[in-house]
Amino acid sequence: MIQLTTRQKEILIEIGNTLIPSLEKVGEASAYWERKASDMPLVEQIVEIISSLPLEEQKEFKSLLNLMDSRALGLTWMGPLKSFSNLSTEQRGRLMVKWATSPISDIRKGFNSLKKLIGIVFYGYSDTNGNPNWKDIGYPGLMIGNDIRESDDSRLDMYQIQSNEMISCDIVVIGSGAGGGVVAAELVKKGYDVIVLEKGSYISENEMSGRELEMLGKTYDRKGAFSSNDGAITILAGSCVGGGTTVNWSASFRTPDYILEEWAKEHGNPHFISSDYQKYFDMIEQRTNINTELSIHNPQNSKLFEGAEKLGYQAGIIPRNVAPPKTGTDIRQYWKSQGYGGLGDAWGYKQGTMKTFLKDAVEGGARIFADTRVEKINHAGGKVTGVLAVQKDKNGHANNLTITCKKVVLSAGALHTPVILRKSGLNHPQIGRNLYLHPVNAVSAEYDEPIEAWYGPMMTAVCDEFIRLDGNFGYKLETPPLHCGFMALSTPWVSGEQYKRDMMNIPNLGAFIVLTRDKYGGKVTVGKEGRPLVDYKLNAYDKRHLLHGLKEATKIHVAAGARKIRLLHNNIYECVIGKDNVDDFIQNIDRINWSKNRFMLYSAHQMGTCRMGGRDKDHPIKPTGETREIDNLFVADASAFPRCSGVNPMLSIQAMALYISEHI
Repeated sequence: MIQLTTRQKEILIEIGNTLIPSLEKVGEASAYWERKASDMPLVEQIVEIISSLPLEEQKEFKSLLNLMDSRALGLTWMGPLKSFSNLSTEQRGRLMVKWATSPISDIRKGFNSLKKLIGIVFYGYSDTNGNPNWKDIGYPGLMIGNDIRESDDSRLDMYQIQSNEMISCDIVVIGSGAGGGVVAAELVKKGYDVIVLEKGSYISENEMSGRELEMLGKTYDRKGAFSSNDGAITILAGSCVGGGTTVNWSASFRTPDYILEEWAKEHGNPHFISSDYQKYFDMIEQRTNINTELSIHNPQNSKLFEGAEKLGYQAGIIPRNVAPPKTGTDIRQYWKSQGYGGLGDAWGYKQGTMKTFLKDAVEGGARIFADTRVEKINHAGGKVTGVLAVQKDKNGHANNLTITCKKVVLSAGALHTPVILRKSGLNHPQIGRNLYLHPVNAVSAEYDEPIEAWYGPMMTAVCDEFIRLDGNFGYKLETPPLHCGFMALSTPWVSGEQYKRDMMNIPNLGAFIVLTRDKYGGKVTVGKEGRPLVDYKLNAYDKRHLLHGLKEATKIHVAAGARKIRLLHNNIYECVIGKDNVDDFIQNIDRINWSKNRFMLYSAHQMGTCRMGGRDKDHPIKPTGETREIDNLFVADASAFPRCSGVNPMLSIQAMALYISEHI
């Protein structure tokens, strides 16, 4: 756990109370206006989040607080040479505005990290009594209750070692998400003795509380605070048993034919366009109940679908991996509860690997070890001999786990798979390169009627009008589930009063995300602690597509009847319908400064760092999924994608994993 000094804690509280101050307002919400950041467990929660980050980033955060306690702070905003504590309330506010729009990227990075941390604690934290802000901002809070929640009849057994142990099996599968879950189930069917290692924890359905900050901490890598080295893109990656399938938004697209053709012809993977490959999609869809019949729009998805159709754009319904309600279930509650599935599905409707393939694997004899970090894959004479891992118990005590095995399947995801390969001595120059992130920004809008974007199926509508804007590259328009903590992350800040007022409008807020198929990638390297570090810069080519998407998303909001449009930028750029000129607003999007850390950028899809293909020098992984350097070592996750999928990748990963399992 990171240790902050008394002064660092005091500075953090002062910053928090500047961003979210106590203000006097007369009316029903007076308690909300009077409540300041430090009235929530601010320091305790931020310390917990920062402690999940690599030591390099922890040190950087402490340096940021030290800077705030220094007279040199004045040089960062051309203000008086005083520490933050010695500035007036008005000066503190001006400093924050200056930092948000500073010409220096690292200063903007500092502002963004502080604003996001403080915002999500103030609005996203809750205990058994909920969050005192929720009532006044119109957020309903948790839906967990015996009246609507199914009994947890699907609990999986986890294996816990009590001391350093040496065990053996036929095959070790590293990772339990979309790739690892499928492979484990298929190998068990073949009669292999399989062990699954998962670095994240096992969170049963009864432990999925629906509390936003708590569940981010339990189910996402680095408690949801993973970002690129420069802080410009926030990376959301599942880290729990079930991986991304436990926390994703259920969208289940087949890999488009034109992408499969690209992967086949440009990268030497003929299997992607063989007549047999489509059967893998069929098999996954059947096992995970992928359908469109249960994709019933909430108001936010309705706005996207209807607005796109009004403009003559291609609008569709998203297939999703969800089960129908059980007999006697309240249909309205069934529908509403699905909006919480990005925090783990407490009701068990989402058919992720915990409900399907991992369940199949365990029933066939597979053993799952959660809270188990792989240090390296052992090999000798060019062949796999085993795995060295470390498992932590509930008290944080670590025991070494040494496994001897004949084969290893690495499905740790595009961030961790290349790191494990490097730590295991593999040297192919392309390992860790070609990281694609599907960079996302959004356009939010206020409507006259309630949107309540936290209720209902998370993603049911899609606009595919611009997926091939230039060749195979473009973007999809979709919707995110919006809970108040995530809204606090994304809401621009220019003053404490504006920020609090904007958060009171969230019941009427909807957002359309621009999911860009990036042509130019980044890379993953190994940090000092052996953890992944991400270097990714949004290329000008991909940025043009992103901005094109922001303009089209704005048009769709207007067509759907929005009353006010806003961009997710450190400056507030908004358009009030009926007052401002919409055409001018759209044209001016290209003129805004979109340099890094001036706007919110997210990734929920990480792909391509160990890509599969037919050329020795370009592809660390053979078309069968086996590594070129070590026999019997396979990769079966999104890192094997030759390029990004252009669609939400879960089904693409699962189909590819099913194909690879036939070659193991």
